[in-house]
Amino acid sequence: MISYVIAENPDDRVLQRASELLKEGKLVCVPTDTAWVVVCDPFNKKGVEALYRFKGVSPLKHFSLLCDSISKASEVASISDSAFRMIRGKIPGHYTFIFEATKKITKAVQASKTDHQVGVRFVPQKIVNSLLDIHGDVLLSTNISNEMMGLEEDELFYSFQISERFPSGIDMIIDPGEYEFAGSSTIVDFSHDEAPILVREGAGDWP
Repeated sequence: MISYVIAENPDDRVLQRASELLKEGKLVCVPTDTAWVVVCDPFNKKGVEALYRFKGVSPLKHFSLLCDSISKASEVASISDSAFRMIRGKIPGHYTFIFEATKKITKAVQASKTDHQVGVRFVPQKIVNSLLDIHGDVLLSTNISNEMMGLEEDELFYSFQISERFPSGIDMIIDPGEYEFAGSSTIVDFSHDEAPILVREGAGDWP
């Protein structure tokens, strides 16, 4: 269940296997800049259902899409020229940007279909971006909280604990060994016609 890789030079064979699992509707766990997350292929109905079942929340709850480029993000989010100018110096980074969702994602994810919004992230980690590159598309993600792990709020946890806590449901955990979390991402909402709204101040400086 746990596959160990080198953070800055992850084994393509491991990432390819993770992509294959995702395309089968399975779940994969990997650390990002802010937290351990579980991801699925948002265009695989079985995978999306499995992710919401894992989290135990309504399908109307928004999860973030991980993207490795503006071009990929633009397939699922309507990013205006002015918004691009504001975020290009911030990505990759500790941010979640909310945009108006495109039809590609509203047809796949119920939360986006309901309010026509989508949150996108461009994370700095090589391991995440390599997985996205090999997979060839964005990934839907949700964090594993300390509450889910049955731990105190600031208590650190590791891949073996995730494996023990969730013996079923997660099909692969990709572990780079050493990593540090920056804290919660800063959330900025660009989905309105007015100026962007700072929804949550987190690890990323804004503006």
